[in-house]
Amino acid sequence: MLAGDERAFNEFFNEYFARLYRFALPRLNGNVDVAQEVVQATLCKVMRRLDTYRGEAALFTWICQICRHQIADYLRENRRHSERVVLIEDNPAVQAALDAIQAPDEERPEQQYDQRQTGALVRAVLDRLPARYGDALEWKYIEGLSVEEIGARLGVGTTAAQSLLARARLAFRDAIEQVFGAARAAEIIAGGVPGG
Repeated sequence: MLAGDERAFNEFFNEYFARLYRFALPRLNGNVDVAQEVVQATLCKVMRRLDTYRGEAALFTWICQICRHQIADYLRENRRHSERVVLIEDNPAVQAALDAIQAPDEERPEQQYDQRQTGALVRAVLDRLPARYGDALEWKYIEGLSVEEIGARLGVGTTAAQSLLARARLAFRDAIEQVFGAARAAEIIAGGVPGG
């Protein structure tokens, strides 16, 4: 991407736009248009600063930090005095657990979360899966699309879509276990969250 390879940029955009949009939307009180604008501005800023990324945090974590600043800038520029939305995944201990999905040696919380917090963490886990996995699981379990419809959206056949969903469910289960521990992850998955 730094060398100007358009294909690399397209892969980067496809990998991170949807995940970053899901990150920004609740922080902008569900305003779809503003979230799209902020995410586009964030990705432009990321492109300009990509050469400063040192790899000290996961790339998505670094991008989210830039997005947080972009959200603050947007709110300040538009003089919107909205109540600060604090999401559970912004808690430093929880953030470390989520980063452990990409860096397994980090500590993981063992505490139990109530249903709303669990839902927020599940969405955060989905955001950190590879983009096609997160999208496929969201389309299947949130939007209720069929495997055939998912295949059509991805531009692949039904068998390939089924295979992708199977891999996505396994990745999701592994990630949930890293965040919550095996016993709690089994409860969450049994409760209808993808992975079972």
